[in-house]
Amino acid sequence: MKLLMHTCCAPCSVYCIDSLRKEKIEPTIYWYNPNIHPYVEYKTRRDCLKDYTNSIQINSIFEEEYGLDTFCKNVINNLDTRCSSYCYKVRLEQTARYAKANGYDTITTTLLVSPYQKHEVLKQMLEEIAKKYQLNFLYRDFRVGFKQGQEKARELGLYMQKYCGCIFSEESRYYNRSNTKTILPEGYETQKTPRLQVKKIENKEDYIDMFLLADPSKDMIHKYLADSDVYALKKEDEIICIAVILPISRKTLELKNIVTKEEYRGKGYSETLLKSLCGNYKQKYEKMLVGTTENNIPFYVKLGFDKYEKTIKNFFIDNYDEEIKDGELVCTDMIYYSKNLKKR
Repeated sequence: MKLLMHTCCAPCSVYCIDSLRKEKIEPTIYWYNPNIHPYVEYKTRRDCLKDYTNSIQINSIFEEEYGLDTFCKNVINNLDTRCSSYCYKVRLEQTARYAKANGYDTITTTLLVSPYQKHEVLKQMLEEIAKKYQLNFLYRDFRVGFKQGQEKARELGLYMQKYCGCIFSEESRYYNRSNTKTILPEGYETQKTPRLQVKKIENKEDYIDMFLLADPSKDMIHKYLADSDVYALKKEDEIICIAVILPISRKTLELKNIVTKEEYRGKGYSETLLKSLCGNYKQKYEKMLVGTTENNIPFYVKLGFDKYEKTIKNFFIDNYDEEIKDGELVCTDMIYYSKNLKKR
């Protein structure tokens, strides 16, 4: 099987790709979405998908067409049926044309993961389009993994869009005019996913015990805490990750401390918090520094801290009374890297 999977965005692709790979099916991702407007939204979704497909090493094809004028001309006379009469069809038919012209024998779409889309309409349409182009249609009811995929996408820090795609769905979310209902497979029940929130912390001293999990010296913490901003990632009412950011010049910040509660580690929460903070601070600052140990360099480089700045020899020996260990590593030098906050 040579599968071409039309893909509307990175978050919707997560479960689809993961579940297909478990079946030993390796899809090629195909971006063609001239229904997404305005252009900044189109570009943000496209670039997020590019970054995600690169990170998971999956083949991807990006067919560029920002089609606002054409889209409006084709849906303006009947906005209520725009999804089934034009929006679905134009994307899926182009997917089939590309597949046929480039040696693919099977097509599918990540639209099948969303409980907010017209699932049965999509299924029937893909069956007809596949038959028209003499292709196979790989049908999966991906909706069973919608919540799972969305949760993983949030943990990975992927851009989570707030509306379906076109300017009319953008309007609907503000004026509450949408009649779209969530429809799930028979026998499947949604489970509420706790919402993640980033909150600024004012009562900094109350969290000393948590800071100590990453920096075991109260004296060192107090040297930077008063002048720093403290932010927490909250799941419902529980703080699960916390970060300390110190402005050190007009254009530069330093990440002084970031720590996740032990029971939540390894799930991407620190990455989620740090990506959110970098996104917020880039409006005013140009660079964020982080001083770290040798073991943690790969973690920060992955998050864009890819410029080596300096090494402070014997930092941990000179500034701490006790031996500092990071896993099996006895810490001696502090190694500084930086992230260009203005760089995409």
